[in-house]
Amino acid sequence: MITVDTLCHEVGEPKLRAMVAAFYRRVKTDALIGVMYPADDWDGSEKRLADFIVYRFGGPQTYIEERGHPRLRGRHMGFSIGVAERDQWLKLMGESMLEEGISTEAAQIMIPFFAQVADMMRNRAE
Repeated sequence: MITVDTLCHEVGEPKLRAMVAAFYRRVKTDALIGVMYPADDWDGSEKRLADFIVYRFGGPQTYIEERGHPRLRGRHMGFSIGVAERDQWLKLMGESMLEEGISTEAAQIMIPFFAQVADMMRNRAE
């Protein structure tokens, strides 16, 4: 049985990183959320998200070692994030999960986690 803490081991770090790469391929051309990402740091943004996801799902602690506590909401305060941005982020991540063949069992853990984090990032009253 896959859990949050064993997901990286079960799914594999390479597959999680491939999922993030698929996500960034979508983000780069997305009119709504793509503009939030620094055009001169696509590789850095991708690495940070991949490191975070791998760490959060029980993999190596690279994210914590390099960046410390995630402080996700604080790190994203400079961006206006509302319902539409949250939903688009989730849509693109869901498409990326499908593209990379994330199993149903793993998706049942990942989707609620992503939804919770994406909702927490909202910082615009609507």
